[in-house]
Amino acid sequence: MTKPCSIAPSPSQRVTGSYLQPLLDAAAARGVSAEALARAAGLPSTRLTPLPDSLAAPDYIRLLDAGADLASDPHFGLHVGECVKLGSYSVYGLVLLACRDIGQALEQTMRYEALAHDLGRSQVTVAGITARYEWISHYPAASRHLVESVFAGIQTFGRWLAGGALPVARVAFAHGSDASLDEYERVFGSCPVFNAPANSGEFDAAILALPVPNADVNLYPVLQQHAERLLGQREGGAPAIVAQVRAAIIRNLAHDRVRLASIAQELDLSPRTLQRKLGDAGASFQGLLDSARYVLAQDYLRQPGLSLADIAFLLGYQEQSAFTHAFKEWSGTNPGAWRERGSA
Repeated sequence: MTKPCSIAPSPSQRVTGSYLQPLLDAAAARGVSAEALARAAGLPSTRLTPLPDSLAAPDYIRLLDAGADLASDPHFGLHVGECVKLGSYSVYGLVLLACRDIGQALEQTMRYEALAHDLGRSQVTVAGITARYEWISHYPAASRHLVESVFAGIQTFGRWLAGGALPVARVAFAHGSDASLDEYERVFGSCPVFNAPANSGEFDAAILALPVPNADVNLYPVLQQHAERLLGQREGGAPAIVAQVRAAIIRNLAHDRVRLASIAQELDLSPRTLQRKLGDAGASFQGLLDSARYVLAQDYLRQPGLSLADIAFLLGYQEQSAFTHAFKEWSGTNPGAWRERGSA
């Protein structure tokens, strides 16, 4: 039996329905119905049918444990990760598929992971010839199935991105395991290290430069702007007006409709009222506009298929020179030099 873990309810932390689907698929493949799974996790039997738009993160973790128990599957987390599909990561999964290489996909994972779940966060660091991926769980008291499902899901989705098997990474888990090591070796290509300081994977940094086959890099700006809008809507720490203005700015950048008056009209406010509300929230319209442009500019500059003129247009500038001047003020260097430094 999986040892139950004590998880304090946190309604603000969610898991999307698309991220929940692999868990239901893994359970169904082992003869466990969605109704039985819900009941075992202490949820109403109809909670999972039809598939909800989202689910509280603690409920998701209880479902993982319930699935492992009902299926008598000591590797249930691994098998959930193997059920990951292209749509499991929702919008941010589409962003990854439009990235030029594995390195950029990992960068976008760090930024947009929250669009799929609030279970934890990814970090990627590079030291010399070695790259290190680390996943920091928001629920360290949860059973090992949570972390194992995340890493197996990354392995599965990574194959989609790379168009085939990736070189074996050195996987380490902070938890221990008394389950058969053969299944870990099958999934990851080697046996993980257990009881390690962190949940991590180390691999050759050259992998970061591997291209994503068939990536539509021209679609990336559209998907990325959509992801930014959704991310802005989820940032509950900021006052609602800040998130609304930020989302409206990103939505209208490429259409050159990012003046205070036009954004205020879209939000059904007068310009003066919008300025007052932003001031009360400790923000300014120009500050939000500059921040959104700078974040998007850095991502666009990583796209070799976008010229500086293209980027200026996507950011709502009528002249490339205006974009160059603004970017130099933000970063201390011009966009061309920034791009060369980033690709070096």
